Amino acid sequence: MTPLFLLLSAVILSTILYSLLFKNQTNSTQPLPPGPKGWLILGNLPQLGTKPHQTLYNLSKVYGPLIYLRFGSVNVVVASSCNVAFQFLKTHDANFSNRPPNSGAEHIAYNYQDMVFAPYGSRWRAMRKMCTIHLFSAKALDDLWPIRQAEVMSMVKEVYLQGKKGKVVDVSHVINVCSMDALSKALVGWKVCGEAKEASEFKSMVVELMQLAGVFNVGDFVKGLAWIDPQGVVRKMKKLHKRFDKFFDSLIEARRTRNNKGEGRDLLSVLLNFQGEGSDFEEGKLTDINIKALMLNLFTAGTDTASSTVEWALAELICHPDILKKAQEELDSVVGRHQFVKEQDLQNLPLFQAIIKEVFRLHPATPLSIPRVAENECKINGYHVPKNATLLVNLWAISKDPAIWKNPMRFDPDRFLPGGSHAHAHVKGNNFELIPFGAGRRKCAGMRLGLRMVQIMTATLIHGFDWVLPDGQTHDKLDMEEAYGLSLQRAVPLVACPVPRLEPCAYEIAY
Repeated sequence: MTPLFLLLSAVILSTILYSLLFKNQTNSTQPLPPGPKGWLILGNLPQLGTKPHQTLYNLSKVYGPLIYLRFGSVNVVVASSCNVAFQFLKTHDANFSNRPPNSGAEHIAYNYQDMVFAPYGSRWRAMRKMCTIHLFSAKALDDLWPIRQAEVMSMVKEVYLQGKKGKVVDVSHVINVCSMDALSKALVGWKVCGEAKEASEFKSMVVELMQLAGVFNVGDFVKGLAWIDPQGVVRKMKKLHKRFDKFFDSLIEARRTRNNKGEGRDLLSVLLNFQGEGSDFEEGKLTDINIKALMLNLFTAGTDTASSTVEWALAELICHPDILKKAQEELDSVVGRHQFVKEQDLQNLPLFQAIIKEVFRLHPATPLSIPRVAENECKINGYHVPKNATLLVNLWAISKDPAIWKNPMRFDPDRFLPGGSHAHAHVKGNNFELIPFGAGRRKCAGMRLGLRMVQIMTATLIHGFDWVLPDGQTHDKLDMEEAYGLSLQRAVPLVACPVPRLEPCAYEIAY
């Protein structure tokens, strides 16, 4: 049989399957949410474009805050307002606590063995509890503060040396190294990327993972085309998985060797000790696969989302020098110019806190929520949501809703200051107009750690340095274009020249 014959057969089979499956899935007397008509077989997939979060935002202007789409044979509903998101993630949270099947979870995340894509149940709860106790609790975060402080000072040293030489700094790189080193020392006990080249290679792996995870893979929605892998996504996922798997195997082997010598108080040591005790882990034992899947979540989400948010924050402040100056004056008045800001200072910086909230609003780390799936049919806003429908919450659209936010495309931290329109809003998942970490049962487990890292890295970079754009660029011409993926990256990485602004004694601690 020729390849053309096989392709035509697949298309015909997909058409038949679509006709049968879709008819059964949408067989209801209740109205579905409004939405645009889709193509035969592919549905609305071709309409998403290169920036789906923006496409869906524009569709919400036409069809309203609850949209119905069809991706292949899969029913999809999109929430684009805080009210609709509240209904899904609060009122009907239990019904949407699971993830739909997807190739990324299968081929990268160890076949749903991780925490992000694992089915909601005892194994998922066990993983989340373990991470909370040993990594994300208030006590754990306080205990790990010296590690974060040391790595932030290492970042200061690197930036300071480059600034003294008059060189430009790749902001994304230095932030990523700081995040990676701080996280890896907490997770495994040492810096896993000791050299700049290693850190860059790992960063490229994480960025590729986020890009692949953000792709709407046709094979996930049109099963008859899955074996063809028309976008080449699955092939890339399998190749990337091998690189991550090799990396985590080496970490586990090295950690076991050190544990035999009596070393280790990090999370990986805890997991290996738990494994060695033969403790039950959801009707079985904790395996190396379970551990590697969890490490995958922590290393990727823990480094990528924090570093991208800090990069956006610095870019926005460079674009708004008047706001940057006020933030620096606030830091100087609270901390002084003879030392660097510390985590305990952050609560005394209301303008800076407002800036961070505004960055999370304007540039949510995850523009579209990780999909959830309806266990049972339900009614939202008076519309029927079918069983097994996939839910997407457009966090990017919610934070740009003109009904909630005045001048939503404008960078304006004042809205979060006392007397501002959103003075009492926070990012912890209860104020649904601002949920960069998600909400409900499956909101980001590492929210508190991520928030601390974003705050301390951003505060340190603007307290310790002024920033000048290279090659005669002006702040009003800085490229602020987005690059879509599971996380929201800058299309053009930020590079700038740091100029030390504190007393010389402040930088001595970095040596």
